Amino acid sequence: MTGLPFRRGGAGVLLHVRLTPKGGKDAIDGVSTGDDGKAVLNARVRAAPEDGAANAALIALLAKVLGVRRSAISLTSGGKSRVKALEIAGDGDEIEARLRTLFAAKE
Repeated sequence: MTGLPFRRGGAGVLLHVRLTPKGGKDAIDGVSTGDDGKAVLNARVRAAPEDGAANAALIALLAKVLGVRRSAISLTSGGKSRVKALEIAGDGDEIEARLRTLFAAKE
């Protein structure tokens, strides 16, 4: 498996995501290596990249999959880019465990 696309930061965990808007369904597609050689979580959403709809759909998807409130997830960079950084606030150990479980299920 590729490296993990997250690290501790701020008030929780910083997660790097490559988002595909208008992807046909809302889903997590695993982890890959980005053009810069860093690991990214691949996700897709049905929403179009208009007026922040795709970003909002990504946050809702991650909240559902990780079992956290949507308000615990904030976009820190990449608002208009496919590659984004999101901060997931909360207990870093617990969030990391949930992410590791998610990635293990996608292998």
